Amino acid sequence: MAASVWNRCVTAAVKVKYFSPSFTVRRCLLSAAYTDTKVWEAREKDPQNLASLANLMDRTYDRNLPVSSLTVSRFIDNITSAEEVDQAEYYLYKFRHSPNCWYLRDWTIHSWIRQCLKYGRREKALHTLQNKVQYGVFLDDFTFNLLIDSYIKDQDYKSACAVVDEVMIQEAFELPSTQILSLYALGHFLATKPQLTMSGERTLGASLLICGLTNNTTIGLSAQFMGNALLGKVEMQNGIHAVFKGLPLHWAHGYLGRALAVMEKVTAGTGDARLTKDALELMGDVLDDLSSESESSGDNTEGEEEKKDETVDEEDEAERAKLPQYVARFKELRSQLESTGKIEAASLQTLMSALAQTELSSAEGPDVERYQQQVQRWEAERVALIQREKEMKESAEQEKRKRLAASAAAQ
Repeated sequence: MAASVWNRCVTAAVKVKYFSPSFTVRRCLLSAAYTDTKVWEAREKDPQNLASLANLMDRTYDRNLPVSSLTVSRFIDNITSAEEVDQAEYYLYKFRHSPNCWYLRDWTIHSWIRQCLKYGRREKALHTLQNKVQYGVFLDDFTFNLLIDSYIKDQDYKSACAVVDEVMIQEAFELPSTQILSLYALGHFLATKPQLTMSGERTLGASLLICGLTNNTTIGLSAQFMGNALLGKVEMQNGIHAVFKGLPLHWAHGYLGRALAVMEKVTAGTGDARLTKDALELMGDVLDDLSSESESSGDNTEGEEEKKDETVDEEDEAERAKLPQYVARFKELRSQLESTGKIEAASLQTLMSALAQTELSSAEGPDVERYQQQVQRWEAERVALIQREKEMKESAEQEKRKRLAASAAAQ
């Protein structure tokens, strides 16, 4: 369902671009209605003294007892300053490393991100997200969107892509709005011509590939193509194990071959799908870099070759040997794309700007409706927890009074 809506959105945006040459692209982001805090702030308040909560948690941990998820939630909900955000980070970490770690509530994570954004500690949100195993911070789609959007508004596309990397790792590209925002960030980041490390190429490639995997439009196919190209470069330089480890990727060799398969699909297709010019340029640069490295590596001495042979993977070497074939096939397919008019002059950045401009607002409606329903469910769960806590305290008090009465009677 989500993929179908996404395809319609992309098609509509591309048509706007094609049929309206005078269309001026401007930066389009999530609307005020989407980012409005009214629904969140309308929840029933549970005022708490943070010093008292901190003291309670410290004493509880000192006694090797578990802190309740409700206590952590109260602490984060009652943050009123940037300094308290820093303090809350510590208690998130402590809770994650406690016996109750599996009970960190989804609404607590959402509240944490909102508090970080509200009090200017966005770097804390990104840090806990990137170190989610240590903090337990796993975001839902709506919260991902809020964080990505906050970086895009500041034109910090590198950090926006860092969030998109986490979306990719969680494979959370189901919402059309998340796909649009993610590809918007990726397209604008690529337009800055960043100098990427191997790790950067790997995560950027994976994000492009997985985000574009569910559609066969110009945008989707170009993203898939660029993603496979970057991953193919990492594979050629460092071996297949450097590609998929820790990422939701296919572990079979041949990422450059998969990129060429996308070219073949576009070449043979009868629809309007094309590949963007910048995507083809990226692939060309990748092949040029790999060819140059291959030529320079041929100057190794015999001793160095023998040492290398002891450590290389035979399948990796077999894949590297296909490079000349890949280069020849790329040139052939590019010529066919040119002759059939299937090269899109606009960049991925331009196409995504057009898509965001025309379709992001319509994709927001279902998200906001689901979010409102989710907040209601969270509130019902929170109220139930508070009631259960109250009942447990009353039960404990009754047991205490009974023990005291029994002890007094025995005397």
